[in-house]
Amino acid sequence: MTEAWHRKKHVFPTKDELSVAMAKYTAHLSEKFCKEKGLFTVVLSGGGLIDWLCKLLEPPYKDSIEWSKWHVFWVDERVCAYEDPDSNYKLAMDGFLSKVGIPNENIYAIDKHYAADGNAEHCAALYEECLRNLVKQGIIPLCPNGKYPQFDLQLLGMGPDGHMASLFPGHPQINVKDKWVTHITDSPKLPPRRITFTLPVINSASYNLMAVCDDHTELCPRSIADIFKYNNLALPAAHLTAHVETMWYLDKAAAALL
Repeated sequence: MTEAWHRKKHVFPTKDELSVAMAKYTAHLSEKFCKEKGLFTVVLSGGGLIDWLCKLLEPPYKDSIEWSKWHVFWVDERVCAYEDPDSNYKLAMDGFLSKVGIPNENIYAIDKHYAADGNAEHCAALYEECLRNLVKQGIIPLCPNGKYPQFDLQLLGMGPDGHMASLFPGHPQINVKDKWVTHITDSPKLPPRRITFTLPVINSASYNLMAVCDDHTELCPRSIADIFKYNNLALPAAHLTAHVETMWYLDKAAAALL
């Protein structure tokens, strides 16, 4: 496993160039895993990620990727109705998933009814149960230590405060190791109720790609500098690693203080 402080990074002049590179990276791994094992497990996050994936909807990728072999998950989710504008599921479906040929049964959202009720704890338990069933079915392998599921690729984002998924600075979820999925009801970023993969699950992925573009605040470049210059482990994103490769894609603004 790569050490957290041996991060690879690429800095791009613009978000558009970052998006082009993300599409190429994702398409390459899709081809690799579809060829090796006949399917590709991809974990999405929210924020700007779906916009940055738009290049996959263009040539040469849209018609060459084996979409029917994709299995799609979320690293975290806001516990709300599918139709709610805060829903990562809605964001991904509207902007990306509905435009490619991924079978509906290969798209694994949180439980619709408990999400609408705002029951974060139950949503987390059911999502973990879903993952465990997919491990039994051979869709998701376990990582070499046999404790956590191993996804092929996770596409992640970082908040200006250094949070990733719904693991926030100063909150206890970062320390959970006995679950695959946990929940939070007091997220400092609204909405407050969320589920999230635990850190060991995130770090068990074969490939983790973290994409960060500056949102015109001073916080984001400062957090990036804290991670790359000082390995500040108070920031959850500083803990990111992977079994094969941990890659950070930054735009020029996010990397301004490096």
